[in-house]
Amino acid sequence: MAGGPSVLGIVLAGGEGKRLMPLTADRAKPAVPFGGAYRLIDFVLSNMVNGGINRICVLTQYKSHSLDRHVSQTWRMTSIRGDYVTPVPAQQRLGPRWYLGSADAIYQSLNLVYDEQPDYIVVFGADHVYRMDPQQMLQRHIESGAGVTVAGIKVPRSQASEFGVITTGPDGRSVAGFLEKPADPPGLPGDPDRVFASMGNYIFTTKVLLDALQQDAEDETSVHDMGGSILPMLTATGQAEVYDFDDNKVPGETARDHGYWRDVGTLDAYYDAHMDLISVQPVFNLYNRHWPIFSHPPQRPPAKVVAGGMVAESMVSAGCIVSGQVTGSVLGPGVVVEAGAVVQESVLMDGVRVGRGAVVRKAILDKNVVVPPGAVIGVDPVRDRELYTISAGGVVALGKGRQVR
Repeated sequence: MAGGPSVLGIVLAGGEGKRLMPLTADRAKPAVPFGGAYRLIDFVLSNMVNGGINRICVLTQYKSHSLDRHVSQTWRMTSIRGDYVTPVPAQQRLGPRWYLGSADAIYQSLNLVYDEQPDYIVVFGADHVYRMDPQQMLQRHIESGAGVTVAGIKVPRSQASEFGVITTGPDGRSVAGFLEKPADPPGLPGDPDRVFASMGNYIFTTKVLLDALQQDAEDETSVHDMGGSILPMLTATGQAEVYDFDDNKVPGETARDHGYWRDVGTLDAYYDAHMDLISVQPVFNLYNRHWPIFSHPPQRPPAKVVAGGMVAESMVSAGCIVSGQVTGSVLGPGVVVEAGAVVQESVLMDGVRVGRGAVVRKAILDKNVVVPPGAVIGVDPVRDRELYTISAGGVVALGKGRQVR
């Protein structure tokens, strides 16, 4: 921001996303399509840009071609002020090795920091669905004088085993400890039934981060991870504070979608986050014009519903042609649902074609999957389990271009 502190944004986008297979068989997790018109990485980049952070490096590694291409083609900032969003693949600057962890990814990319010389560094993950104004978190960080501020979201204590958990001191702000997916963590002061789950979003004072990364790089026993290594190190020296995500107020939000954040790291979480989009009053509202989620929509004609087709409680992207029945679903660009076909409670990505009389129920179909006429998916769990991937919650998932039997 003009006249304010200089800030560099770093997005950690090298995740392999094994739990999202088969959706990550051919792409990095942050490149997975979401909500018909977006990629997962669009959410964090939209939050940064809407929040005035306009110099952003996206660190990539695993199967990054589609991610690099999306960032390069979509996120073109004005060059007049020197703003940029740039993908930075692993470059082996410190020797013939790939990133050993998220902290090592930044350590191997410190040339970006030295070139920019920021006062503060905003380090966010790339694969969560949410709205957040990072400027509010930055101001809190500056006011506190902390070396690092980590964003935390309050979740029921019973769900703690799914997250990295931040324990706080008596003041409720200083970080006392960091527990990785604990079975029985202590509750929050004054709120014993809830804990702070780490959102994977950090803001550092630059010198503090540089010193911590150097110390971590020299520790041969370290896992070189931001949450598992750097945060505990700074916690031990009393330099870490937590930022309560509930304090973040995003323009245009409603009471219903305030504080929405989803880690879509599993098929069930990914599926559930899509179902959050489609109600009349959605749990997560993509239609907030005051804090838009940006992307690069394909150049396709408007969607159309023809030949007695029917669409209800669904989102339908550009280029779709629906002649069958679609309910409770999200259709990506160019999806075709032929006459007599039924699609229920499903997520269909770009170019999926559902043939005449076919049935698709509670399924995720990746790009260009063709469902032959009369085929059935999501109806016979025993048969589906023999042929396809089925999540713990019973969602059938087919990877990109997968043949349907």
